[in-house]
Amino acid sequence: MVEHSIAYVSIGSNLGDKLQNCLSGIAFLAANEGIRITGRSRFYRTEPVDFTEQSWFVNGAVRIESELGAFELLDRLQAVEREAGRPPDRVRFGPRILDLDLVMYDQLIVEHPRLHLPHPRMHCRRFVLQPLCDIDPHIIHPLLGKALHRLLSELDEHGQQVVPL
Repeated sequence: MVEHSIAYVSIGSNLGDKLQNCLSGIAFLAANEGIRITGRSRFYRTEPVDFTEQSWFVNGAVRIESELGAFELLDRLQAVEREAGRPPDRVRFGPRILDLDLVMYDQLIVEHPRLHLPHPRMHCRRFVLQPLCDIDPHIIHPLLGKALHRLLSELDEHGQQVVPL
């Protein structure tokens, strides 16, 4: 029997048909062997963070059940981004047609040049936490030991508007 892991992926787009880009990304992801979407958040219109001189994003999240390891899943996410037209050389935090970030994989903690788990900024990003809380607000952050709904409630409202679509 194959053991399955639970992973959470943050989804975003701020170029073109943003919502359709996110939906297509989920469809491409679901079409991958070894990946099953088991939860999906609603979508939000979100204010850009860090690099603020750009269009607002559409963001959401999915829960995945997978037999793939964390690095193999990361490779699949990056392949889906490329399939959507995302170039490999891009401005950090800048505009993107599709962004798929592996934010959690079970309760795994990884610090590697290619992958950090949990995602190092997820706990301070409303556009990540709100969609994840739609799926399961009681997920425990593996490093901070707090439920995601608590991390969300502790965020400062300034500069992180998240509006349901």
